[in-house]
Amino acid sequence: MKKSGVIVNFGGIEEPPAYEQCSFVVLPVPYDHTTSYQSGARDGPMAILQASAYVELYDHELNTNPIEHGIWTLPLQEIDVSGPEATIQSVQATVTPQVKNNKFVIALGGEHSISLGAISAYAEKYPNLTVLQFDAHTDFRNSYEGSPNSHACVMRRVSELGVPIIQVGIRSTAEEEIIALRENEVVTFFAENTPTPEQLVDSLKKFVKGPVYITFDLDALDPSIMPATGTPEPGGLLWYETLKLIRAVTDNFAVIGFDVVELSPIPGLVAPDFLAAKLTYKIAGYIGTSQQLPVTKSAED
Repeated sequence: MKKSGVIVNFGGIEEPPAYEQCSFVVLPVPYDHTTSYQSGARDGPMAILQASAYVELYDHELNTNPIEHGIWTLPLQEIDVSGPEATIQSVQATVTPQVKNNKFVIALGGEHSISLGAISAYAEKYPNLTVLQFDAHTDFRNSYEGSPNSHACVMRRVSELGVPIIQVGIRSTAEEEIIALRENEVVTFFAENTPTPEQLVDSLKKFVKGPVYITFDLDALDPSIMPATGTPEPGGLLWYETLKLIRAVTDNFAVIGFDVVELSPIPGLVAPDFLAAKLTYKIAGYIGTSQQLPVTKSAED
């Protein structure tokens, strides 16, 4: 896809392989209707796509080019301005055929509420799905500012799908959420007790009965490296710490899809955009390597 002449296929690839050859499908969702503090997440997906053109496609950690697993970029998701429920449903409708085609969907937000649409599509196909949430907030309110589908409620709605949830990086929650988390048996690792990769894998093994979906709210990261979020919280995860946790998960479990949400770009400060793009690419690379996905070449080669 292109916008105003700017190449916005993920990775800056002008001519990606045919859709049928691509393992990954990127869905950009420019939506932030329920943002409760700093708005701007609607601009996150385009910022990530544009920054991805400057990410080095060779990954020295993996000694491979993850782009060769094929990354197909869908057009920007059309947003229904009637409210979050309609947008969530439209995201689910877009992701469902991709899941049926056995694609690894990468949803780019936008606010965290959009994750419910993607997770719902995966849960329909995989009733034994587990969700791993990286986040500063539990997002487990029953309703927030009059909306049960606010970004602050997304994981409560996910739990109602019957999907087990494990949270990492949490450092902000409400008393009502703590009660609900206990009632729903959600495993929460607060930031002051961030697990080692081994501890996280051991915890997941107690709950995971099938594939894993990762939802990554960028405010899980410390504001020193990720200031561009709508609701920043001090004391978050750092870059290499995060990568080690994610790689441990992808090395031990079948991760079938993920999202990266809540980037609220700051004009003139591109480092957070680039971080989000590289994190997206790193996760795709970990999945591709661990699951030995087929390698294809770009039509440019």
